[in-house]
Amino acid sequence: MSKRFTPAELDARLKFVIGCLLGVVLLMTTGAILYALVFVTQPIGAQAENDKMFFGVLSSVATFITGTLAGLMIGTGKDGKDDDGNGIPDAEEGKTGKPGNQKS
Repeated sequence: MSKRFTPAELDARLKFVIGCLLGVVLLMTTGAILYALVFVTQPIGAQAENDKMFFGVLSSVATFITGTLAGLMIGTGKDGKDDDGNGIPDAEEGKTGKPGNQKS
C-alpha cells in the first residue's frame, strides 16, 4: 500500500508542479517573442501593427506569469521559520526548532 502524503508534502508537490508548468509557459512565451523578433520579416523602418499587438499581449502574459511564479515561490504558508534547515517550516513539523540551532 502506498504511503499517504501529509498536507505539507502535498502543498510542496502542488507548488512544484504549478511552478514547473508556469516556468514552461514563460519559456514558451519568451521563445515566441524571440522567434517573432528574429525570424519574421518586418517592414523597413516600422513595425507591423499585428506584431505590435502580439508583443503587447505576450509581454502582458509574461509579466503576469513572472509575478505569479514569484508569489508562489515566496509564499511558505503560515509560519516560514525553518530553524533546522530541512526545507519544511517548523510550524508544519509540529515543533519550534532544536535548542542547539536557535540563533542568538
